[in-house]
Amino acid sequence: MHRIGILALLHESNTFIESPTTMERFHQDVVVFADQLLAKFSDSHHEVGGFIQGLAGHEIVPIGAYRATPAGPIPQSTWETIVTDLLDRTRSSLPLEGLLIAAHGAAVAQHAPDADGNFLSRIRDLVGPQIPIVATIDPHANLSAQMVAACDAITAYRTNPHLDQHARGLEAAGLILKMLNHEIRPTMVAEMLPMVINIERQSTDEPHLKRIYDIANRQLEDPRVLSNSIILGFPYADVQEMGTSVIVVTDNQPDLARAMAKELAQAIWETRDAMQGVLISIDAALDQVESEPTRRFCLLDMGDNVGGGSSADGTLIATALWNRRVGPSFVCIYDPECVQRCGQFAPGQSIQLSLGGKTDSQHGPPWECVVTLKSSHLGKFSED
Repeated sequence: MHRIGILALLHESNTFIESPTTMERFHQDVVVFADQLLAKFSDSHHEVGGFIQGLAGHEIVPIGAYRATPAGPIPQSTWETIVTDLLDRTRSSLPLEGLLIAAHGAAVAQHAPDADGNFLSRIRDLVGPQIPIVATIDPHANLSAQMVAACDAITAYRTNPHLDQHARGLEAAGLILKMLNHEIRPTMVAEMLPMVINIERQSTDEPHLKRIYDIANRQLEDPRVLSNSIILGFPYADVQEMGTSVIVVTDNQPDLARAMAKELAQAIWETRDAMQGVLISIDAALDQVESEPTRRFCLLDMGDNVGGGSSADGTLIATALWNRRVGPSFVCIYDPECVQRCGQFAPGQSIQLSLGGKTDSQHGPPWECVVTLKSSHLGKFSED
C-alpha cells in the first residue's frame, strides 16, 4: 500500500478580460479539503475522480482542491493565498510517497503569467526531487518548461469537447503506482511549436486533428511509450508560453521520447494551414440564415467565448438580429443589473433596459431596448 496525496488547482485565465478571478469566484465553484474532496469528486467524471478510483486499495491523502470558472487573471493576493494554503496543507500531509496533481495549464496570475508552472515548481521545491509527481492538464493549456521540469509525467485530455477527464486521472494514477512499484522510470520530453491553433479549429473530431491523434495513438502501441499528449493551446491567454505543444513520456528512453515528440510536432506543423479559423461576419451569417428559412441556426460570437472566460454580455449578435428582424431568436446575455431591474416587474410588463455591454468595451455597447418580461425564475442548473 502506498501513501499518495491529491491536489487540484484549476483555472483558465483570459487575459483580455478586465474582471479578475477573485477568491470569491473560487468559493462560488470548488474549494474543498480532506474528506470534502473525496465527497466532491469520488463519483465524478473529473480527473480527480479518476485519481481516486485508480488509487483504490492505497492510502489516499486528499489534500485540497481549488477551482474557478474561466474569467480574468488571478490577483496576486488571491493566488498567493491559494498556493500558500495548498503548500501548508501538503507540508502537513508529509510524509508522502507520491503526488497526483490536477492542474489546468492556462492559469495566469497578475504577478506570475505562468501560474501553473509557479504552482507546480513550488510544490516540487517543497517535497523534493525524490517524490514522484504526475499531473493532468486540459489540452487548452499553454505548456511551459517550468511545468515540465516540476513533474515526472504530465498527461492531457485527448478530447475536445472534453470526454476523457476521468480516464486521464486513471492513467495518471496508474503511472505513479508503477513508478512506486519500480516498474517504470518515466522520461518526459516536450516540444513547443511556434504556432497556436484557433479555438474554432480545436475540435478533436475534425479530420485535421484526428490525423494527429491517430499518429499519437500509433505511438502508444510501442510498449516503451507510457503516455503522450497534444496540447492544443489557449489563445485567450496572452502570455509568453501561449501556443501548441506536445508531450511524450517513455520508460527510461529519452531519445525515443525526443524522436516521437518531434514526430508529433512535425505532423502538427505540416497541418498548420488547417488550424486557422474560418470565421465570417455577423452580417454574412445572417445572410445565410435568411437564405434558408426552414433551417435552425446557432450563431456563436467567438470573441465572447464564455467557456474561455469572456464576459457573456456581448450585444453584437443580439442587436444585429433585432435590426434585421431575424427571428424568432433566442439570445443569452449576462447582466445582473438588468436581472435585478426585471425582478421589480411582473410578467407581461414592458421594461426599458440598457442591456449588456457593461463588463468591458470589447463586445459591443449596451443595447438600449424596451422588452416584455415573459417570466422570472432562478434558472439554476448543475453540470457534473
